[in-house]
Amino acid sequence: MASKRILVVDDEIGIRELLSEILFDEGYQVDLAENAEAARKFRHEHEPDLVLLDIWMPDTDGVTLLKEWVAQDLLTMPVVMMSGHGTIETAVEATRIGAVDFLEKPVSMQKLLGTVAKAIKEGAPQLPVLAENPDDLTITVEIDGQPQEFALPLELPLRDARDHFDAFYFDYHMQKEGGNVSRVAEKVGLERTHLYRKLKQLGIRFPKKDKEAESQ
Repeated sequence: MASKRILVVDDEIGIRELLSEILFDEGYQVDLAENAEAARKFRHEHEPDLVLLDIWMPDTDGVTLLKEWVAQDLLTMPVVMMSGHGTIETAVEATRIGAVDFLEKPVSMQKLLGTVAKAIKEGAPQLPVLAENPDDLTITVEIDGQPQEFALPLELPLRDARDHFDAFYFDYHMQKEGGNVSRVAEKVGLERTHLYRKLKQLGIRFPKKDKEAESQ
């Protein structure tokens, strides 16, 4: 079986080379793009199994490029955003658009390889945006073939808007996994105790048999 092909898009040569070395050593084929224009050209000629996409680049930022691929029906592969300190909110917004995950720089080898393997296994995003209402940015998304409305009022402060997204995201996975917190934790890539606290913070219920985990 041919090894999986990964496109790394980052304007910093040191990061490109580091990620390339790590991924190559793990048996992946690695292609590099130093900016959005190079990534555009590559995507029109090839379909990688995964794209690692930096958010902040000098010509076109990663979120704008991601939107282009969505609009052009080119988002047929999973995209993992990469962001420096202080840009996590932007990376979370990118997951609404179509990214499957995000990595915060500096990226540890363990986190990188775990995220890459998970993204390739799960494949392209399954949450296409069907419609947006500019009066409230209620967003209709398709989940497992069924349209659902997702309320994300953009007039809210950033922290509150992010909580809306998090609640929608975790509630979706809780329903999909039948309330099994362990499976959800594995699916979303969080340590289980951290997930319990997050669910409690967002007001999402979990099975009574797991209540004792709240105090952990």
